[in-house]
Amino acid sequence: MYCIEYLNKKDYAVIDNAVELVKKLGKGGTAGFVNAFLRKFSAGYKAVEFPSDTAENISIRFSFPLFAVKELIKEYGADRTEKILAFREPVTTLSFYSVDGEEYLKNAGVSYEKTPFENVFSVKNFVRNKDYDDGIYTFQSIGSVAICDVVGPCEELLDCCAAPGGKSVRLSYKCGRITAFDIYGHRVDLINDYARRMRVNNIVAVEKDASVFYKEYEEKFDAVLCDAPCSGLGVAHDNPDIKLNRTEVSLTELNKLQSDILSNVAKYVKVGGFLYYSTCSILDAENIYIVEKFLKENDGYVLLDIDSKLPHENRGGAIAFLPDISMGAGFFVAKLKRIK
Repeated sequence: MYCIEYLNKKDYAVIDNAVELVKKLGKGGTAGFVNAFLRKFSAGYKAVEFPSDTAENISIRFSFPLFAVKELIKEYGADRTEKILAFREPVTTLSFYSVDGEEYLKNAGVSYEKTPFENVFSVKNFVRNKDYDDGIYTFQSIGSVAICDVVGPCEELLDCCAAPGGKSVRLSYKCGRITAFDIYGHRVDLINDYARRMRVNNIVAVEKDASVFYKEYEEKFDAVLCDAPCSGLGVAHDNPDIKLNRTEVSLTELNKLQSDILSNVAKYVKVGGFLYYSTCSILDAENIYIVEKFLKENDGYVLLDIDSKLPHENRGGAIAFLPDISMGAGFFVAKLKRIK
C-alpha cells in the first residue's frame, strides 16, 4: 500500500511483486487475498482517513501510544508534540577515552560531527571494527553522555541501576570508585565485561536489587546515580517495540517502582552528598513528578538547579532532553542534595 501510494511505482508491478514475495515466504494460500486486496486498493480505495481528534491523529501518524501522546500534549502542546515525535534521523555516538577521537575518525575517513562533549562524536554509517574490542572507543547515546556530564566528581559513587555499564565506565574517569548495582547476575557480567573492555579497574559490580535496603550501604556514598527503570519512550526511535508494549497500566507500575527505588537509594547518600535521578523517558509522569513526590516525602533533600551543554528544556529545576532539540536524545536528569 505504501509503495502504491507514495513511491510512484506502477500498481501492477507492486501487486505482482507482493504476490510473489508471499509465495516465497511459503504463504501461497494467501496470495489470492493479497492480490485482490491490493487491486481493490489501487482501484481507488487509497485515501486513509485519519481521526479528527488531535491526540488520536498524532498517535496514528507517528505510531506512538495514545496515552503517551495525550500526556505530551498536556505538557508541551500539540505542535511541539509533533516535533518531538517526528525525529527520525539515525544517529550513532562514539566516545573516545584513550585517543584523540577527531584524529582517529579523520584517519579512518569517517564523516563526523562534534558534540558539545569532549571526545564524543556523532557519526553515520559507522562500521564497528576491532578497535571497539580493544577499548579505543565505545558506543554511548548522547543523552547518556549528557547525564554523566551533570554528575559531579566524587570519591565514592553508587550507580544503582547500572547495566550494561556505559554510565559507570564514563563516570569512572571522574570518580574515585564506582559501585555498580544490577538485579540480575547476567547483567552484572555485562558491566564487568564493559569495564574490562575499556580497561577500567575502579568499578565494583554487584548483584543487588535497588529497591531493597542494604544496611551496609547506608550513608556510604558521596553520590548516587539512580537511572531508574522507565518506559523508554525517549528512545523509542531506536527501540520501536517500546511503542507496542507500553500501556497506561505499565506506566503506573513503573511509577511505583521508580518512587520505591529513589526513596530507597536516597538512604545511601551521605549528608552533604548528591542524589541524581535520571530516565530515558520524555514523560513528566516518570520524571519531574517522581522527583516532586520524593521531595514531599523526604525533607532531607533539596532540588538543585543544573545546566547542560546539550540543548535542553528546564522542567521545574531539572533537565529534559527532547529529541527535536537534543540531537535525538529523549532523557531526563535531576540533581538533589542531602541536607540532613
